[in-house]
Amino acid sequence: MRIRIVDAFTDRPFAGNPAGVLLLDDVFPDDDWLQHVAMEVNHAETAFAHRLPEGGEADWALRWFTPVAEVAMCGHATLATAHVLHTTGAHPGPVRFTTRSGVLIATPAADGSITLDFPTAPLTPAEVPAGVAEALGAVPVAAFDTGPNVGDLLVELADEKTVLGLAPDHKSLGAYSSRGIIATARAEDPSRGYDFVSRCFFPNVGIDEDPVTGSAHTVLAPYWSARLGRDDLIGLQASRRTGLVRTGLRGDRTLLTGRAVTVIEGELHA
Repeated sequence: MRIRIVDAFTDRPFAGNPAGVLLLDDVFPDDDWLQHVAMEVNHAETAFAHRLPEGGEADWALRWFTPVAEVAMCGHATLATAHVLHTTGAHPGPVRFTTRSGVLIATPAADGSITLDFPTAPLTPAEVPAGVAEALGAVPVAAFDTGPNVGDLLVELADEKTVLGLAPDHKSLGAYSSRGIIATARAEDPSRGYDFVSRCFFPNVGIDEDPVTGSAHTVLAPYWSARLGRDDLIGLQASRRTGLVRTGLRGDRTLLTGRAVTVIEGELHA
């Protein structure tokens, strides 16, 4: 079968977040095989999808695996999968995916961007856990639980410079949530083209720092929309690869818009 590596939330190769994408001819193989393929691809996530019968609530079934675990939600690998379906002609127009997080819709636009319709994550204020400041190397000014689908601790830091300068103890960060920690701050200068910055550390699923995280923006969108008074924002995920995510808060749904680029296409023999 064909296997592709797609850089998501970017319009140029070698930026954004790379994801493996496999379009399967039939139902999902056993989980052990899926996990081994994801381990071989060795990117933050590998997406596996197969077509569903017509007339149902979704068009394709979709699952996501990191090199060490299956995850409940992944934005960048969903964007990458929609990009492959659209650019190869396998599924033109909007596509509905059935996933562990419900039905997710991806809609391509004429300009080449794709908009994902994801559930807005709940935000519950939390005490800053003891030890988080030491593990991050910075003192949070606020902390929030993000619910079961995302599974992170969201922390706001003092400013953009603090977020950019983080050099955390990745192993220690795993003690504070099921997946990891999202660190964020208001943009220092919105004229640079973004409203907030973030970095995401997910040691519990084998990812020390995720380059660009769609699921995290289902948390960041409601958080910063409430703080900044606007439903439509742009987030910069300030990893080494970097990427931009356009967010649109629509009540219990969050729209995530970005682009994607296929950088490798080959054949899987295993």
